Amino acid sequence: MSSDDRTTPPRWVRRPEGSTWGDFGPDDQLGRLNLLTPAKVREGVAEVREGRTFCLSLPLDLPGGNALNPRRHPPVIRPTLRNGRPNMLYRMMDDDPNHTDVVCDDLAILHLQYSTQWDSFAHVGQMFDANGDGLPEPVFYNGFRGGFHIFGPTDPEDAGVPVTRGPKTTSGARALGVENMAVQGLQGRGVLIDLRAHLGDARTLVGYDTLMRVMEADRVVVEPGDMVLLHTGFGQRLIDMKGQPDPEALHGACAVIDGRDAKLLQWITDSGLAILAADNYAVEAHPATAKSGACATLPLHEHCLFKLGVHLGELWYLTQLAEWLRANGRSRFLLTAPPLRLPGAVGSPATPIATV
Repeated sequence: MSSDDRTTPPRWVRRPEGSTWGDFGPDDQLGRLNLLTPAKVREGVAEVREGRTFCLSLPLDLPGGNALNPRRHPPVIRPTLRNGRPNMLYRMMDDDPNHTDVVCDDLAILHLQYSTQWDSFAHVGQMFDANGDGLPEPVFYNGFRGGFHIFGPTDPEDAGVPVTRGPKTTSGARALGVENMAVQGLQGRGVLIDLRAHLGDARTLVGYDTLMRVMEADRVVVEPGDMVLLHTGFGQRLIDMKGQPDPEALHGACAVIDGRDAKLLQWITDSGLAILAADNYAVEAHPATAKSGACATLPLHEHCLFKLGVHLGELWYLTQLAEWLRANGRSRFLLTAPPLRLPGAVGSPATPIATV
């Protein structure tokens, strides 16, 4: 810590009840990823017996359209420009008859949380009185502040895909950005909980008691530092719909975590799991079950991203892995799942790999 750091007032004097703020240090940006120690990586590697790999990402153009979230759109791929012409199937002999190369080079307009994704801690914060002055302010995990550490524009022209103004960066996370996950490496022991095998494809709100019954039936054990994946079958539904999602059918399908279940949230705390990911939209039920008074609209996000420092993964593809693990009487594997190392981003696409 520099001398300047020692003279800087602390970011918070009050921390949320049940949070881990400060437990990993006053400036921590990794949260429970601190539990992905070299020993946990070795535990993950020890689960590799067959050398078989499973891609846990959907094609990044799924779900398809924007029926599930009107603010997020499928990727757009276009060629770059070369000498004023589209740089796709570009014949270099057009510039010099002695050159035989044919070049393709492209760019992508990518909504970072459209498909298989990671949520960074900068994705969801809360209005909370962290400085003890009696007034809530926008804050994020470990007291990093909205408007300073995480910033964005106020002009709508500086949001969305640029139309009338040139492309420029207008928002970002000076702390808690998704690049911290990438630098950490995000590799260790994965544990899959197969909700679909026990609950089927109907919409089922999963609380603590149901989760424990499923884990006990399959002899699933979660230990500190494990990366926990929830298989619901939602990702398979998206693949089967081939880019034409039926919102009504999807909203009535598959198991989903009850983020209002206090016992389940306490289990997440007590288990010591390092990350939590699912093959569905939001991991938790959205909208959440009703609650009177001021509260988070996404209580699991509040608990994990804001309080505990547990990253959330959404819209993964887990069905092939789940079926293989069940057929072979296993629930553990090596998981490698870094996001893009994109400084300042609050979320990122991911191409997780499970190795069994």
